Amino acid sequence: MKSLGVKTLIYPAPVLIVGTYDQQSKANAAACAWGGICCSEPAAVAVSFRESRHTYAAILQRKAFTVSIPPEKHMKEADYCGIFSGKTEDKFSSIGLTPIKSEIVDAPYVKEFPLVLECTLLQAVRIGTHTQFIGEIKNVLAEEGILNKDGMPDIKKVNPLVFDPGTRAYFGIGEYLGFAYSAVKKQKA
Repeated sequence: MKSLGVKTLIYPAPVLIVGTYDQQSKANAAACAWGGICCSEPAAVAVSFRESRHTYAAILQRKAFTVSIPPEKHMKEADYCGIFSGKTEDKFSSIGLTPIKSEIVDAPYVKEFPLVLECTLLQAVRIGTHTQFIGEIKNVLAEEGILNKDGMPDIKKVNPLVFDPGTRAYFGIGEYLGFAYSAVKKQKA
């Protein structure tokens, strides 16, 4: 193996769109690739932002945020959310997305994205250049069209966008390989 040094490489990184309201109650959507589920009980998700980002102050002020999962077909909109700042842009109207006020938490989500986590802030942990915001998941919203026969999201129907931090490129998901926790069966000795 060849050493690559210290790099933020983990594959794949999810593309998460974090919804917040700012001090003027303007809805904002920020792209985040540094995030993921971080606890089972309580159900929690973590997202990381630099202090200079508009979303940083909004999360601390409102103590809430949403995480919307963008599908592949909304790659350009998701990318836009990561390039422009909510300080100067009304991202929702600029890219033709619809902010929906959560009924559970004080934050908006993206109507056009099929899977949403509604979260209240549990903790903010300053790590270095980023602060990790840990949100307790208070509710999950899913479009009915993405659910399987058991009522759970079908990854092929969600069709989530993923990020390659090494090349800074977007990808879709791969093919089904097998069920987790059953790929290797225990054998009795």
